[in-house]
Amino acid sequence: MQRELQVEPDKGIDELAKVVIGAAIEVHRQLGPGYLESLYEDALGIELLERGISFRCQYPFSVLYKNRPIGEGKIDMLVENQLVVELKAVEKLMPVHKAQVISYLKATKLHLGLLINFNVSVLREGVQRIICSK
Repeated sequence: MQRELQVEPDKGIDELAKVVIGAAIEVHRQLGPGYLESLYEDALGIELLERGISFRCQYPFSVLYKNRPIGEGKIDMLVENQLVVELKAVEKLMPVHKAQVISYLKATKLHLGLLINFNVSVLREGVQRIICSK
């Protein structure tokens, strides 16, 4: 089985991801671990607004099966219409969480996603950058 070659996203989206990670670090610094995911989503939204970054929460997208729509999925945050951000407040990130972001990237034909778990002592340990090559 041949592995897909991962291609780095362009500099603009990579810089956007860095800004989002910085905003998430500020949220974690202020709130710490232990809250519901929805509270982190609201707080991250405030941080992004303060940075002049556009985003949409609970962004709906069409799920296709063999090119036919079968339903709708929702992304926690779609930032600048380019970056998928999936938020968690779990004890430990699992492989299925990464797979979820990859599915969202494929469905939206986007290239970069962030998986952020706020239920950690240091946020750096809870951030995963996920690339989906086209």
